Amino acid sequence: MPNPAQPPIRIMLVDASELMRRGIKTVLADQTDPPMHVVAETGSVSQALAECLRARPDVVLLDIRLPDGSGFDLCRLILQRAPATRIVVLTSYSSDNFVYEAVTSGAQGYLMKEIDPAALLQALRDVAAGRSILDPDVTSRVLRLLRGGKSEAGPDLANLSTQERRVLALVADGLTNKQVGRQLGLSENTVKNYLVNVFEKLQVKRRAQAAAIYVQKGNPPKT
Repeated sequence: MPNPAQPPIRIMLVDASELMRRGIKTVLADQTDPPMHVVAETGSVSQALAECLRARPDVVLLDIRLPDGSGFDLCRLILQRAPATRIVVLTSYSSDNFVYEAVTSGAQGYLMKEIDPAALLQALRDVAAGRSILDPDVTSRVLRLLRGGKSEAGPDLANLSTQERRVLALVADGLTNKQVGRQLGLSENTVKNYLVNVFEKLQVKRRAQAAAIYVQKGNPPKT
């Protein structure tokens, strides 16, 4: 029986393959704790933004190769109009450049279509709860691209204050700002302010990038 304390996770599917969408819906239909409802689906960029704004999903599962445009561009458009939406790239393409594009576009995860059903369900639960699902191997590869022409040393965690490191450690462990605040006895706004300072010092713009740096510097998230 579904847990009444857990509301359903509302999911939108964006994939050119109707067969793929049907397969994902079959997997999600068996999930009850919490239930996962597909509230919208489409196979094109042109329809996806309107459908997302209409259905207001919690999580969008998004392929990056669509017949009329790029999934990365769509990711940016969705987050501009509905910034609370969580986006997970689900694709057949494994490329450092694609992972980099996903992170810099604002996606909270990058999954391969070969993923097994149980892992997909866990990833959706994690993302809906506010966690990012980029593993250390992925983040280390992305960091090399994020550095660009910067020195190999990259951003230095030593520039962070003790409290900023505590905040970043919990973010890297997948906690939301509210959960970080509870752990450290801080307000959510104070946590946001700490993260602004962290982003500036590490020369990044997104929490997934900051978490990647924390992991790469030898501070793996808890398992």
